[in-house]
Amino acid sequence: MPIEDADYFVKVIPFPIPVPAFLHLNSDDTYVIFLNANMDYDHWLDGWEHEMMHIVRDDLYGDKDILDIEKQLL
Repeated sequence: MPIEDADYFVKVIPFPIPVPAFLHLNSDDTYVIFLNANMDYDHWLDGWEHEMMHIVRDDLYGDKDILDIEKQLL
């Protein structure tokens, strides 16, 4: 799911907690999707899709509450 006019990068690193992915917004308005190296491909794909939805919805901009954002994506 490429997004027009959105620059994003994907990095695979081991996480100390059992979550498949998380998203970071850089100061230059690019994103990094971090995937947990301790998980398998299916978890990576699910995590990547979830984080891409945050990008599509502009969830990292503004003062939205993270718990409300996550509830909307479930």
